[in-house]
Amino acid sequence: MRRFFRTPKGLLLLILSALVLLAAPEEGWRAAWPGLVAASATALAIDAPILRWREGEWVFPSGALLTGLIIAMILSVHVPWHVGATASAIAIVSKYLVRTRAANVLNPAGVGLLAAFYIFKTEQDWWGALPDLHPSAIVLLIATGVFIAARVNKLPMVLAFLGVYYTLFTGAAFLGNPAHVAEIFRPPDVHAALFFALFMVSDPPTAPTRPRDQLVCGVLIGLVSFAVFEWLGAVTYLLVGLLAGNLLEAARRLRIAAGRRSNVSLSGQRHLARGQ
Repeated sequence: MRRFFRTPKGLLLLILSALVLLAAPEEGWRAAWPGLVAASATALAIDAPILRWREGEWVFPSGALLTGLIIAMILSVHVPWHVGATASAIAIVSKYLVRTRAANVLNPAGVGLLAAFYIFKTEQDWWGALPDLHPSAIVLLIATGVFIAARVNKLPMVLAFLGVYYTLFTGAAFLGNPAHVAEIFRPPDVHAALFFALFMVSDPPTAPTRPRDQLVCGVLIGLVSFAVFEWLGAVTYLLVGLLAGNLLEAARRLRIAAGRRSNVSLSGQRHLARGQ
């Protein structure tokens, strides 16, 4: 256990748990706990046997627990418990259905939340990002988020997203109707953007590793999020932007893999020609 809590997943679990403990009393434990338990337990129950089959032994599904927690911390505490459970189920299944050889293509929590919105028309208040606490709580959100993003080496992507995101919305405020985008700069939206950037955009399995690729992906997520908000006004604008970035990264990985296979094939043909 001590070794696990030194890993990025272990540290993230500690951070999310701390945020839950701070935010839940404000929301009311009686309202918050059904969604937390349902989302987390469903994710664990689905992922554990799949990992047992894949790995040949029982493995603690820490990634599933993190996915369930994030889903519960974003959905409104007032939605029925089965909504969080369904979102978590879709999230975990998507991780295995849409993947390359190396990793899953799409952020599971993003997929689950987006699906839940279209199935149940769910509310998303991002209560786990501490928007209802004293304004000073945002310092804790930023500090813990920057710590984990730096630990997984994803700060360039986080900063690229936030830079493009707020630059575009600031420009829209000056060039258009400020009231249309004013909510972006106020709680809970500002907390949602920070939580999204620091804990979801930085997801290691779906994010690039090289800083240059991270910058490109972060810029795309910011552009798509802004475009969806402006054109559709959908509350899922951040999630759509995230999945667009995931698809860009998946395409890049597939292109690299195809290039490697092509190089191996050419190398084999050259060796065969030399042998003849």
